[in-house]
Amino acid sequence: MDIRRLTPLDRLLASANNALRTVATPAGRSARENPAANIIDADLTAAEKRHAAGLMRINHAGEVAAQALYQGHATVARDKNIEAQMQHAADEEFDHLAWCEQRINELGEDVSRLSPFWYAGAFAIGAASGILGDKWSLGFIAETEKQVCSHLDSHLASLPPEDVKSRAIVEQMRDEEEEHGDNARDAGAADLPAPIKQLMRMTAKVMTKTAYWV
Repeated sequence: MDIRRLTPLDRLLASANNALRTVATPAGRSARENPAANIIDADLTAAEKRHAAGLMRINHAGEVAAQALYQGHATVARDKNIEAQMQHAADEEFDHLAWCEQRINELGEDVSRLSPFWYAGAFAIGAASGILGDKWSLGFIAETEKQVCSHLDSHLASLPPEDVKSRAIVEQMRDEEEEHGDNARDAGAADLPAPIKQLMRMTAKVMTKTAYWV
């Protein structure tokens, strides 16, 4: 099936719509069922709820950034098949966003108040790297997903053992993030220079430390 090539105006409008629904309104209902939908919530202590909510808020902030990163890349993608791949990944990431937001609310807290900042920064990075060419866009995605999977593994180790609802969400997110990274590498992702990878880790550390609380 032919993939429609979007005009620059189409891409601009799509990016603006995505930004608004990501940071200005509740995520709402996901396209796919929440993996924790049929799991009975555990009787967590107040401290356990705060900690789980902090971790899920980090994950939500990461998904806000992922939306922006994929939209930034897709806006300047040269290959229509890569553009479609990025849009598909962004759709799955939006499900992650909704699942995280729902879980944060169940735990009695709210998403990061800095979501517009996370989105703007990631979109700029995505568009800037995309201008260099699709292989570099894919390289940023592959490295980002690798680092995200590492963060999610650490969250699985840190979540309260009884919090099976959060675990179910994080486990599915990790599996799909890993798939997104593999797809980017299969599509020809460039291996980023070591200083860029280190800068990405430092930036992610700032976001995770901040989003846990704010």
